[in-house]
Amino acid sequence: MKKHYKFSIWYVLLGIWVVLLVQSYIASMLAVPTIPYSQFLNQLKAGNITEVAITANQIQGKMKVDPNNPGEQKTFKTIRVDSELSKTLEQYPVTFKGEIESTWMRDLFSWVFPLLLFVGIWYFLMKRMGGQQAGFMTLGKNKARIYMENELNVTFADVAGVDEAKQELVEVIEFLKTPGKFTDIGGRIPKGILLVGPPGTGKTLLAKAVAGESGVPFFSLSGSEFVEMFVGIGASRVRDLFVQAKEKAPCIIFIDELDALGKARGFGAMGGHDEREQTLNQLLVEMDGFDPKVGVILMAATNRPEILDPALLRAGRFDRHVLVDRPDKQGREDILKVHMKKVKAAPEIDMGTLANMTPGMVGADLANLINEAALLAVRAGRSVVTMKDFEEAVERIIAGLEKKNRLINPRERETVAYHEMGHALVALSLPGTDPVQKISIIPRGISALGYTLQVPTEDRFLMKKTELENKIATLLGGRAAEEIVYGDVSTGAHNDLSRATDIAKSMVREYGMSEALGQVYLARDKRPQFLDIGLGEGGDYSPATAEAIDREIREIIGREYRRARDILTDKRAVLLKGAQRLLAQEKIDGEEIRALLAET
Repeated sequence: MKKHYKFSIWYVLLGIWVVLLVQSYIASMLAVPTIPYSQFLNQLKAGNITEVAITANQIQGKMKVDPNNPGEQKTFKTIRVDSELSKTLEQYPVTFKGEIESTWMRDLFSWVFPLLLFVGIWYFLMKRMGGQQAGFMTLGKNKARIYMENELNVTFADVAGVDEAKQELVEVIEFLKTPGKFTDIGGRIPKGILLVGPPGTGKTLLAKAVAGESGVPFFSLSGSEFVEMFVGIGASRVRDLFVQAKEKAPCIIFIDELDALGKARGFGAMGGHDEREQTLNQLLVEMDGFDPKVGVILMAATNRPEILDPALLRAGRFDRHVLVDRPDKQGREDILKVHMKKVKAAPEIDMGTLANMTPGMVGADLANLINEAALLAVRAGRSVVTMKDFEEAVERIIAGLEKKNRLINPRERETVAYHEMGHALVALSLPGTDPVQKISIIPRGISALGYTLQVPTEDRFLMKKTELENKIATLLGGRAAEEIVYGDVSTGAHNDLSRATDIAKSMVREYGMSEALGQVYLARDKRPQFLDIGLGEGGDYSPATAEAIDREIREIIGREYRRARDILTDKRAVLLKGAQRLLAQEKIDGEEIRALLAET
């Protein structure tokens, strides 16, 4: 693996310090001892001076160290004082000459070498800034990170849970490896392939796997990296990107978060942004202009396909859409096996059970789950990750971190116990509900004082009206238990009421499950396809219909609340006994609750 060294200003300071040391050392080595001019004259009169070289301001020469040993001499220099020195020298047997003073060595180490050092540092910094596209002259260059074929270690073996998406991309790999197989018959590969799906499902990983399997260069960048403050920069980067891609063809261009660049023109109340629209226009032109036979495949990923410009999605541009959806049970099991290779796990871990405990989780969630389980195992002092660690990791992700130090007065703690036991008993008494796995009154997360963990036995894609009603009754079971025991209710059911109301709204407005309103779809708000947020709840119906909707929602909630209260009234003894046991143990698993129900 190639090492990357981080630049630091301390390297510059260290270099300057070394240069100063070298300069002072060389100066000391080359230094000639200086003597007073009077001493020079005395040595001259004594006959110890053998030769001198005279410059305009300085005299340098040799003199005898011992008058009795003429061969032993030393070099000296002195500052010239007498302008008529030649007349004095003629009186003695001294070889003398004039000389032009040379300062190249001093200038080299005093000026030239430090200057070269600082020029080198400046060049290094500018090159580094240019590599990060931070220099002014590189604003129009694309910011793509280029991975060559020998730098990508990702293959389809590293991608699990998206078998259908992988099958869609197999022919892309075949085209990049053997393009003649398609071009000979007159076919062409799609110019653009758009990966759509919820966040964390592995769209970017899948694109890298295609490049890794194909063995071609991979250009990776984000849609937001095209758009800058200066108008025209984004369009220039698009042009530069396609020029570089054609030079390295066959290759793959991957644009992540395409919605940052390809949002529909004129989208939003304030209209389009000129720079973003120019960049999008340039991208559309480039996609029309390049020849698919060259071997440049454009791939992109987004979780908001509904806001993309229609011109991007037409045939001839992003004409193939590959859905990378949330994995089903088998897909989650395959993903867990891939990530499990990185940790030391106990042999008794059942992947099927673990996949059942994680409905709705995507690849990123499952990777985080395994990492959390490994951290919990280390914290507990275990050398391998056990099933207990995975169960605790699931609870931590779903419900939040345990807050054992949070102080709750006994009265509130008792209320939470009855509340959670009410949820569990209603869920166990109604058909078609998810099995109860655990009840806890240990506070978790920001505001949860307790929770009831229900784990589905299988993935569900359709739900019947009775199942939705049972789910509402289960959510209202906690408040019904409080009313039965105390004759009063608390604020602890605010989240339950919110979820129950949302289900009832969907039943009335979207699913046509209201006898009063009939089989009519009344929800006109446009929601993002893969993001769990809405853009408003306004419907295209009259005020009278709105009143009927509100009345029907209240009727559903009231009816299911009465049903939950009737169930708990019949099982009051189990409710009281289970709550007392929960107060003593803080946690009860589903088998223990079912045993309590069987005893009565």
